Amino acid sequence: MKLVKYLSRLGYGSRREIEAMMADERVCDRAGQPFAERDTPAHDDIHIDGEALDPAPGLVLMLHKPVGYVCSTKDAGRLVYDLLPRRFRLRDPLVSPVGRLDRDTSGLLLFTDDGQLLHRITSPKRHLPKVYEVELASDLRGDEADTFASGTLMLESETRALAPAELEVLTPRRARIVLIEGRYHQVRRMFAAVGNHVLSLHRCRIGMLELAELSAGSWRYLDDQEIASLSQ
Repeated sequence: MKLVKYLSRLGYGSRREIEAMMADERVCDRAGQPFAERDTPAHDDIHIDGEALDPAPGLVLMLHKPVGYVCSTKDAGRLVYDLLPRRFRLRDPLVSPVGRLDRDTSGLLLFTDDGQLLHRITSPKRHLPKVYEVELASDLRGDEADTFASGTLMLESETRALAPAELEVLTPRRARIVLIEGRYHQVRRMFAAVGNHVLSLHRCRIGMLELAELSAGSWRYLDDQEIASLSQ
């Protein structure tokens, strides 16, 4: 693939914009030597304005999504893409969210441009655990853990019972819940089914990945070992 086309597909600009960058000698090798349009260097050898490129196709990143952002490219208001470099939205294939967190939910959100990996992570057959911390409007009754673990809980308007979920009570109105599936607004609807209301919801872990010290609104790339853990 010609260098201009390759950089355009990585979201660094239109082909005309990339050609202008090359004419200005902004696209160089590690030693600062400019490339010609017909060159096809290795990904890791290419630098733009002295900076290495984003990872090659197959990248995965995690974002600490704050409350108030929508997982969309087109909705009105604040979008999760506003927290990422603009070129990720222009990349082909698009760097897409892996699943969704609604506007009022914060926490760990993955993105990738690898469609096959995205499918593997979100497939119900994977049973990849997702951990949420919940703040509730009312005290827990005490029987919620057994109800959620039973595998018999039915959500309103659905005909298939939920898979068993693990509930850990932290305080009378705070809990940690582990899911192995991802139905629409599942955590909120589960607590509604037992007569409670979720005030705040935060996803803190997916599989073995945790936000750790990543602050709200910040993001980072996953390394090869972390990416591999999502497919095991």
